[in-house]
Amino acid sequence: MGVIMEEDREKQLQKVGKTILTEARSELSLYMRFLNLPLSSLQYENKPGIKFLGTDGVELYYDPDILIDRFRNNPILINRTYLHVVLHCIFRHLFKPHREHKGIWDLACDIAMEYIIDGIRYRCVRYPSSRFRLVFYENLTNKFKVPTAEKIYGLLLDLDMAPMDLEQLEMEFRMDDHSFWPNTDQTPNPNMESLEQKWKDISEKMQTEMDTFSNEETENSELLKEEVKVENRKRYDYRNFLRKFAVLREEPVVDIDSYDTFLYTYGLQLYGNMPLIEPQETKETKKVEEIVIAIDTSLSCSGELVREFLEQTYTVLKESESYFRKINIHIIQCDEEVRSDRKITSQEELKDYMDHFELIGNGGTDFRPVFDYVNQLIIQKAFTSLKGLIYFTDGQGTFPKSRPPYDTAFAFLREDYEDALVPPWAIKLIIEPEELQQSYKKGNLINLKENDSREASDNEY
Repeated sequence: MGVIMEEDREKQLQKVGKTILTEARSELSLYMRFLNLPLSSLQYENKPGIKFLGTDGVELYYDPDILIDRFRNNPILINRTYLHVVLHCIFRHLFKPHREHKGIWDLACDIAMEYIIDGIRYRCVRYPSSRFRLVFYENLTNKFKVPTAEKIYGLLLDLDMAPMDLEQLEMEFRMDDHSFWPNTDQTPNPNMESLEQKWKDISEKMQTEMDTFSNEETENSELLKEEVKVENRKRYDYRNFLRKFAVLREEPVVDIDSYDTFLYTYGLQLYGNMPLIEPQETKETKKVEEIVIAIDTSLSCSGELVREFLEQTYTVLKESESYFRKINIHIIQCDEEVRSDRKITSQEELKDYMDHFELIGNGGTDFRPVFDYVNQLIIQKAFTSLKGLIYFTDGQGTFPKSRPPYDTAFAFLREDYEDALVPPWAIKLIIEPEELQQSYKKGNLINLKENDSREASDNEY
């Protein structure tokens, strides 16, 4: 009899719990229609003993006793935590590689989500913020325009906080149970990759809906809109980007794919040492041979960040499949005039340049002198097939009036990723400082936003 009553109680608790979560989902969707798809993408699963709510990207786990108790105290807390959990999925925090300090990474994710929710001006999630929280937010906004989890993680590491201070942050911002998050340190799992892609698609659809809804409907969640834009920026492999500047050349290498191995071995068997067909001794490959790297040396450009940018370039350069053995790279330092030009013809020379790198010049920013200088090098036959120029800068400058005879990319080092305007013939790369510092660990991924409408030839800008 007691067992039956216990089972009936569990069923009743489960029913009540699902009803509470369904009501929360409906209320959130009523105010923010663009959240309807992500809110509906998690199935409810009763999980007694967990810390309130948690998810693995498929199920929304809940402890019915805690859920009912908090609903009685304040239903808005249910709405906020539900949204908090779903936002983790929208921003794919569950699937990102675990940092060295997982506890701090989890905390950074929670702070980022609470910052977004506290910026939503709808009464379904409005809850008075503590003085501690408001002061922390003020420090965040003074440092970052868009405080993502990655930026907050870096900030917490830099602060080197005492355990007591970290505990205070945990008590203030920890809302859900992260123990269900997939273990990204293990061997890549196709199911996890599929789930991550699912949430990426959901996030991009939500962004589209936010862009198409009326301003009145999205203005109360502007922070969420900005964060989603940052998260959904395109990411390209740096190696693949550099191949935009590749040329086709023949290399002295045996091309195994260019001949029939059967005829080769049959000839050896028939005549002893005379194959019927031999492999080609050269192979056509498309690699980077000539490129110009221009570095903005104005006062606002950090020497350390420039060095890290060159470190990434060197990392790609030393991989033989990306570059020819003989190369012709010019590294030009420039502010309002050209300060130095170092010609690099091998990996060893680039390594030596980096070992003794010094930033020269501290004036203003003008992009035109570099293009004038490179045009003179072309006239002087310093290049035979220059394909492109990458200009590393962190500020606005004066662009050339017409398109140069080679592809050009401006790598802007800045946080305001939408503000960097370039001519329609140029490619725009956006590199945030903390992403540049961590990109090698992530596999040399750099954020790019291409403005590649280069069909216009001589556009005034």
